[in-house]
Amino acid sequence: MDITKTTDVPPPASQPTAEPKKSANRGATRAGDRIFLGLSRGSGILLLVIMAAIAVFLTYRASLAISKDHGNFLTTFEWNTNLMPPSFGIAVLAFGTVVSSIVAMALAVPVAVAIALFLTHYAPRRMSGPVAYVIDLLAAVPSIVYGLWGALILVPHLNGLFGWLNEYLGWTGIFSWQGGAPRSMLTVGILLAIMILPIITNVSREVFRQVPRMHEEAALALGATRWEVIRMSVLPFGRSGVISASMLGLGRALGETMAVATVLSPTFDIQTSLLDPGGGTFAQNIASKFGEATQDGRDALIASGLVLFVITLLVNGAARAIIARRKEYSGANA
Repeated sequence: MDITKTTDVPPPASQPTAEPKKSANRGATRAGDRIFLGLSRGSGILLLVIMAAIAVFLTYRASLAISKDHGNFLTTFEWNTNLMPPSFGIAVLAFGTVVSSIVAMALAVPVAVAIALFLTHYAPRRMSGPVAYVIDLLAAVPSIVYGLWGALILVPHLNGLFGWLNEYLGWTGIFSWQGGAPRSMLTVGILLAIMILPIITNVSREVFRQVPRMHEEAALALGATRWEVIRMSVLPFGRSGVISASMLGLGRALGETMAVATVLSPTFDIQTSLLDPGGGTFAQNIASKFGEATQDGRDALIASGLVLFVITLLVNGAARAIIARRKEYSGANA
């Protein structure tokens, strides 16, 4: 006898409702989130508007000055805006700004990276804390204080260094010295290096602290020495951060004013030697001539400021391109 046993089949489990997702969507559009989104977006747009306004202002005033310039704005070795017509050019200023910044970066970046590595991987904690605190304080010292220190302390004590460079490297022409006060591009570069050293050190130190501990432990487990750990794990991970820190320091070096004006003996000629007095920078020239300049003279100074503005943008753009090209080699993407 075929007996069919029927059982009550439980109803299928209901599908999970989308209420949590809907509630999450509603939470993302709350009044506070909308206000924060608007403020963030407005801040970004406002920054772009300000940058565009600065560029338009500088371009307009620069065009007025260049239209009256009797010389070539890019190649003239002269700055005389009181003539009729005025004659001025930025060749000396561009050369001095670039050279002094290169010297500062060549001196500051290796030392800053070495200090950051020492504080994060070599120094004991009792020592690294106070040293890092002192470096943070150096970053807050005003430029004029650095300038006074450079004029009163640094310049009088550079005669020995300049004499040594002239004796052993004077044959290169770059380090030949004819005597006189050491108020040259090398002096400016040394002072700028001291000024940007805390910035690069602080940023690099924070970047090296973010290296994943597993990367370092894996290298140690494979038998690597401490330096090999730094070379294979720490430096690749922090490369982009060090580049960013260097560009931040370079930005200050390009625009430094009072410190450069205090230690430099400016002249409108290009010296082949870094030890001979002379030369000038954009910021130093603007600071020293703006107060006594006529309307045409101020427009000319604004034109030189436009060139400095463009150089800064190009430097930042180049840094972004370098970081974007090398980000695939960073340990952050491992």
